[in-house]
Formats: sequence, C-alpha cells, structure tokens
Amino acid sequence: MSRLKIAGTVGGVVVCSVAAIIGIVQTEHPDLRVSEKGMEIIGNAEGCRRDPYQCPSDVLTVGIGSTEYGGEKINPNKRYTDKEIADRWANDLRIAERCVNQYGNGRNLPQGTFDAMTSIVFNVGCGAMRKSTMFRKANAGDYIGACNELPKWVYAGGKKLRGLEIRRDKERQLCLMELK
Repeated sequence: MSRLKIAGTVGGVVVCSVAAIIGIVQTEHPDLRVSEKGMEIIGNAEGCRRDPYQCPSDVLTVGIGSTEYGGEKINPNKRYTDKEIADRWANDLRIAERCVNQYGNGRNLPQGTFDAMTSIVFNVGCGAMRKSTMFRKANAGDYIGACNELPKWVYAGGKKLRGLEIRRDKERQLCLMELK
C-alpha cells in the first residue's frame, strides 16, 4: 500500500490530505483517465496546502500544485476547502491529460505510461513537453524510449533537484510498469 500525506498543521502551514482529495476527484470527476497511482505520484510530490502560497518559482499556488494557469483565479486571503481543492486539481489534471492526448499519443498509451506523462506535464507544463524527445518517442510508438527520457527532467533553475530525481524515478517506474 502506498504512503499518502495526511491533513493537519505542519510548521504553521495548513496542509490537507492528498488521499482525501484523490477520493473526491475520483468520485466527482469520473471523466479523468489518470489513475489513482498517477494521482498519488503527483499529489505526494506537490503536497497539499489549504492556504495560497508562493511556490519556489514565485507563482501563487494552492491545493495540490494548482496555479492560475488553469484559468481559475486564486484568492490569496482564502483558506480553500477539500472540495474546492479537488475541483481545481481535477481541472488542472484535465488540462495535462489533454496535452498528453494531443501531443504525446495519449489515447494509445498504456495506463502507467499515460499516468507518468500526465504527471510530468502537470509539473513542467505542456509547452515544455509538446516538442520534447519524450513525446516524439511516444508518437513513434517507442514507449520504453519515452519512459527513459523522464530522468532527464530533474533540473529547475539550472540546478539538479533531489525532489525531482525522486519524482522522475517514480514516474519512470510507473511508465514502464506495463511495458516490461
């Protein structure tokens, strides 16, 4: 069984339960293709916070990595509910899925490969991925080659980040799961 972060207060920061948000998303947004395993990788890597904050890239963020990029404004003075966080996250996941489907052969990908690609698009954005070698390989049907591109995406601001190395390793394992 996977380990999921739970709700509470950590160092004065009001956090929320990734598991609870996943449950709401699965119940209220059945149109999403990303699996529970995919959501767990994204949710645990991003964390879940009820109060808006500036992420390391200085972007206003709330919930599970949700920014205004998804088209919904963030009220910096509001504490968000589980339902609001789940709805925002579902919208953001839908945008990432759309990118994978449109530019990465998503409709033909095995579930784990689709999940991993949705996770990286959620993390780095569609613009960065749509012309990537990873998507080019996925479009050519080289799914193993596409999965093996994940470890290259571990830099932020020109620096290799341990957190991204861990995330990409988990994504790669999930990506290759049905391909071995």
